[in-house]
Amino acid sequence: MAYIKETVTAVGTLACALAIGYVMQSSEAASELYGNAKSDRALRSLDAETSMLVVKDITLTSAEFTEPDEPMSVDNSNKATVEPAASAPAQASRETGSAVPEIEAAACEISAKARPMAAAMVHLTLTAPCLPNERVTVHHNGMIFTQTTSKTGTLSVDAPALAKTAVFVFAFSNGDGAVAQAKVEDLEDFGRVVLQWKGDTGFQIHALEFGSDYNGSGHVWSGQPRSMASAITGEGGFITMNGDLDAVEPLVAEVYTFPADMKSRDGGVTLTVEAEVIQANCGTEIEAKSFELRGDDQLVTQDLSLAVPDCNALGSFLVLNNLLQDMKVASN
Repeated sequence: MAYIKETVTAVGTLACALAIGYVMQSSEAASELYGNAKSDRALRSLDAETSMLVVKDITLTSAEFTEPDEPMSVDNSNKATVEPAASAPAQASRETGSAVPEIEAAACEISAKARPMAAAMVHLTLTAPCLPNERVTVHHNGMIFTQTTSKTGTLSVDAPALAKTAVFVFAFSNGDGAVAQAKVEDLEDFGRVVLQWKGDTGFQIHALEFGSDYNGSGHVWSGQPRSMASAITGEGGFITMNGDLDAVEPLVAEVYTFPADMKSRDGGVTLTVEAEVIQANCGTEIEAKSFELRGDDQLVTQDLSLAVPDCNALGSFLVLNNLLQDMKVASN
């Protein structure tokens, strides 16, 4: 696996910012570029003649994606406790030495399944009857995202595969978990780019297919994600998002998938990573990790650490033009 570690800093001049492909756009200019999208965090567009502000301190380095710290323990030594009355089966098990605990353990068994889908996607199901409404972390080939089980302890989600033998690990905070595996035969037919982060960072992938402008039919992003049908029919790529955004400090993975071979046209895909300056990230440092998979090639990863301007720049956008490699597409 090839790991890329770079350190780039833009200081003082616009030329430096353009050289590394990282600029900040004003909210007024961005408004012209992205249009009036319906998303609360919809990006706004950038006119080529608009002035750009230089942004400092971009570092591609090792960024650890870890689970949030465990909640602070609370001393309950001074609190009165009430012992519930033993249930009839539990009372019977103490009196007769029956195997009720074993029966209860079987009822709480956790299981997971993975089924391959079209466009190198995998349908995942998890059953954890004794862990309802619980945070679960899904691991796959370096990609990590968090989901929440239903009130009955189940989970059903589609996820992109990053390996032909796709192994998915489900891990709960109490140490319980399960593993599921699927064989993904069509993986080499698609290119795939993953951007993952923790919390509310404002990150987004933008793909401009075949020379498309922003808001054009070939502009693919979370505000215009398309579906896997686009890749299956050869129209173009699509965006998927994994991670429960309503959870506390969610781990999120956004993925752009594109067919390796197009039936009717030549061209390429220009890829950028953008981040809006919002209340949740202004004046802080945000981190992300990217994965790029091109057919049978090895998975290429990069770690990004980015200093966000302070809160007087709310509504502006940070644009990283050179973080992801553009995709080249050849027709059959």
